[in-house]
Order: sequence, then structure tokens, then C-alpha cells
Amino acid sequence: MIYDNSHVRRQDRLLDMGRALELLRTSEYGVLSMRDADGHAYGVPVNYVWDGVSSIYIHCAPEGRKLRCLASCPEVSFCIVGSTRVVPGKFTASYESILLSCRAFTGLSEDERRRALAVFLEKYSPEHLETGLNYVEKSFHRTEIIRLDVATVSGKCKRVMP
Repeated sequence: MIYDNSHVRRQDRLLDMGRALELLRTSEYGVLSMRDADGHAYGVPVNYVWDGVSSIYIHCAPEGRKLRCLASCPEVSFCIVGSTRVVPGKFTASYESILLSCRAFTGLSEDERRRALAVFLEKYSPEHLETGLNYVEKSFHRTEIIRLDVATVSGKCKRVMP
């Protein structure tokens, strides 16, 4: 995973890599943007987990529009928005966000899918791990896991004092 802000137009608004990785680790959702077989855009907000290295995992049903899009074009972008605040009197907003360029993979091994679901439980339901693991086993047959291998990350922010 490469942190590359060279394509950010406003070089005075770069988000530092440490904060970008913190957003990646702690944010609750991101927007997965894809293209379908006809070239039409499709973006959808999803919960996700980061493996701490270079992959993001998303869960979904074993069939549907996301999977059809990924089958036709596995190159995707993933956007995470951190804190935002509109500053009406200054006609602007304070914000932070990261944009990731990724390649999507489906059809993962059962072992990798179970590990990803355990990471979901650790992130979103740490106080209910045992119950969650039982739930994973009951619903495993109807859960697909998508792995996004991150190629590049860029980050942008604007800090505005009230």
C-alpha cells in the first residue's frame, strides 16, 4: 500500500499519513465505487474492516449488484470521510477524507472469510465476540466476503477555525 498525495490538486491541504491510517482503522463505513458491465457508475456505502496491512474486507450477500460489478471490473475506489463541519459564516467546511485505489477479489477461501468476519466482530462488536462467532457460523453460508487489495491511498483535509 502506497501513500501518494502527488495527484491531490491542493497540496496545501494534504492529510498526513498517520491520520489517514487512523481514519482507515477507525471509521465505520466507506463508499465503494465501481462500474458495471455497461460502464455505468455504482457507489454504495458499506461497513468494512482493515487488516492493518494492505487489505480491506467487506461483507455482503452471496449475489447482487456489487458482485456483478466486481466480476466485470475489479478495479474500484473506496472513499472514507472523517470529521466534517460546515462553517456557515465563512462559507466553507472543515473536513478530512481518504481515497483508496483498490483491486477487488471474491471467491476467497473459507478460512480467509472466517478470519475477516472475526475482524468485523472485533471492530464492531468486541463485547459480544462469543455470540458473534456463533452467529457467523449460522449465517456463513449466506455471507460473501470481498477483499480489496489497496494499491494507493491519498488524503486531503481542510482545517477551519470557527
